[in-house]
Amino acid sequence: MSEFHPSTPAIEGGVYTLLLAKEDFKFSCGHFTLFGPDVAEMMHGHNYHVAVELTGEHLDDEELLASFVDVKRAVRAACARLDSLTLIPQHSPHLSIETDGTSVDIHFSGKHYRLPAEDVLLLPLRNTSIEALAMMLWRELVDTVDARQITRLGVEVSETAGQSCWFRAPMPPSPPPATPIEAHRGER
Repeated sequence: MSEFHPSTPAIEGGVYTLLLAKEDFKFSCGHFTLFGPDVAEMMHGHNYHVAVELTGEHLDDEELLASFVDVKRAVRAACARLDSLTLIPQHSPHLSIETDGTSVDIHFSGKHYRLPAEDVLLLPLRNTSIEALAMMLWRELVDTVDARQITRLGVEVSETAGQSCWFRAPMPPSPPPATPIEAHRGER
């Protein structure tokens, strides 16, 4: 067995993965998933949980894969932004959304929902599925990750025990320009 020394290169093909799944990485909200132009779930709510994976092949001089302080802060901020609201996908071709400043009217396949504007978050998505939410959060978090060591970022959104979606993708070669996800509270 070879002796370990900090300057020893990593084992060929080996990777490190940090999993951040803190108890406070959560948000509660209302939504409905669309399954096409005529079928959707009834509006309901979930207590969502978020987890983040940071993967890389090399450690820094302190034998750390990454400092995840900024990542944890960004996950908590993203969860707080989504918490206690009704999430509506503003880019869905199946919804008609109208706002008047005090309320949001949503029309879908003969149904009409009227909600107080301050209770609605219009997301730049086509659906509020766990798949779409996982990718949206990945896009929000990618800029908070130090890409020097991290080669892959994963984000999991869980809507109930045993039902979740991971979105994993390689880190961009250099951080993309900051493009905050524009979500609007009750306005288009």
